[in-house]
Amino acid sequence: MRNRPLADPDPDDYRATIDAVRAERNAGLRDPLSWLSLVGLHWLREGSASFGAREGNDIVLRAAEGDVPERAGTLEVREGRVTVHPAPGSGLTVAGTPVTEGAVLRDDGDGDPTVLELASLRLHVIRRGTDRLALRVRDTRAPTLLAFDGVDAFDADPAWRLTGRLVPAVAGATLKVADIVGDVTDEPTPGDIELEIAGATHRLHTLEANRGRVWLVFGDRTNGVDTYGGGRFLVTGEVGPDGAVEVDFNRAYNPPCVFSPYATCPMVPEGNVLPVRVEAGERIGR
Repeated sequence: MRNRPLADPDPDDYRATIDAVRAERNAGLRDPLSWLSLVGLHWLREGSASFGAREGNDIVLRAAEGDVPERAGTLEVREGRVTVHPAPGSGLTVAGTPVTEGAVLRDDGDGDPTVLELASLRLHVIRRGTDRLALRVRDTRAPTLLAFDGVDAFDADPAWRLTGRLVPAVAGATLKVADIVGDVTDEPTPGDIELEIAGATHRLHTLEANRGRVWLVFGDRTNGVDTYGGGRFLVTGEVGPDGAVEVDFNRAYNPPCVFSPYATCPMVPEGNVLPVRVEAGERIGR
């Protein structure tokens, strides 16, 4: 195939556009609940797990700001449902309201999870795979968050703004996606993107994204050198009626695992490693 040529952007306008994208990205990472505030991940099993500041708890919590009680409460897992039993005087709240005894905690598989507030900590339950539950812990005053000075990135280069073509998958097709904690799920795939880089044609498997776009989890030969060893992410432009789609590698971004060891990132699917150096998008430092 041949890439359909894109109109050459005004260089200054294009750099300003990418600068704005990166400024928005950095602002999001400075949010008190961003990946930079993620400080803990505790897998839950059927039964009860105590949590608090004391070392004897099943889940030991420390907050950068404010006091965590020696025992703040227990989490009870029964048949895939998690309830919380706060200790007297724990200070546990949800949206500023004291937590009631036996309150059910929604996990992130049900949409927006229930967020417990304790000192500067924010706790919620995540679901991974089909039935694995964990308590995710964020600290709104985490040192990594407060010290954040922006994500490093390659200089914007319009040459990495390509047009590919989406080759649609058959209805109901899925893609096996493994994550770094060992779960493998079958995710719906819209198909493959075919694009040309340096005269060679490549295909990348895609996952669903919003607003008529597709999502790429891809690797290339900069991984482990200039960029994260586990690959990067990219959301494309809107897919046209003829399958044409803009793939701007200047918009490639780091997965959450770059910012915290407690994230559960998807790994690059088989076949999605480009045999070239993609010197565009976010990197891990000069």
